[in-house]
Amino acid sequence: MTSEAGERRHAVLVLGATGQQGGAVSRHLLQAGWPVHALTRDPGKPAARALADQGAQVVAGDLEDAASLRAALAGVDAVFCVTQYFGAGYEGEVAQGRLMVDLAAEAGVEHFVFSSVGSAHRNTGIAHFNSKYEIEQHLAQSSIPFTVLRPVFLMENWEGRRQEIINGSLETPLSFERPVQQVSVEDIGAFTLLAMSQPDRWVGRSVDLAGDELSMAECAEVFARVLQRPVEVRRIPWDDFLEQQGEEMYVMNRWFETTGYEADLAQLRTIRPGMLSLEDYLHRHHWQV
Repeated sequence: MTSEAGERRHAVLVLGATGQQGGAVSRHLLQAGWPVHALTRDPGKPAARALADQGAQVVAGDLEDAASLRAALAGVDAVFCVTQYFGAGYEGEVAQGRLMVDLAAEAGVEHFVFSSVGSAHRNTGIAHFNSKYEIEQHLAQSSIPFTVLRPVFLMENWEGRRQEIINGSLETPLSFERPVQQVSVEDIGAFTLLAMSQPDRWVGRSVDLAGDELSMAECAEVFARVLQRPVEVRRIPWDDFLEQQGEEMYVMNRWFETTGYEADLAQLRTIRPGMLSLEDYLHRHHWQV
């Protein structure tokens, strides 16, 4: 497909198209007039039908099924790839990513955008960071022109705690003033479109993505301002957090406490001035009274 200005808009296979990141990427590409092939295990689910209504070509496929992925890669020029540690486990996620890279290279894909995780390259000791870095390394050793986007903590994660926060409590094991970077999946979608629109500027780059940096005390202030009610930060002991959330979340939050992400927010805002702050996100998702 070619735009009126003569710019070629590649057909893009979007993995995880009915999930948060893949859904945001699909929306941004479709709104810009790009042909989207939306990969999902269940084309009949409501999210898949919604994408079809927006103009996507929904295709059935599974990251553990090479034959379905080969079929899905037919006729596409670019790939947005997101993999899943939770459910697949370390070795399972790495295998998914390696398979997708290998099949994309076999298919002659012209641009492969991989959504990794912030600081994956920094030897964090966090399993679901290290698994994504293994995929990054495999991609870098392949023949495919690639871009790696590394989103930090997703603002969408707050949705699972909405009722707790509305009730006035924000529990955390972190020191109240310890900053944590955050980003919305909408900005992952925007940067994917940007990278695919400007491959000369983005191929070969790996960029950490963050739209805000707030301590838990500052998050509580934002929540309170949007909700128009008090929100109190309550610190829970690390042992209790480990028991409640498990080893992987414990290790990650310990890393938040001692080290943390290091995305360059000022530079990112020169590239995309409209990146969402947490307050922007909350208003967009109707947290306000």
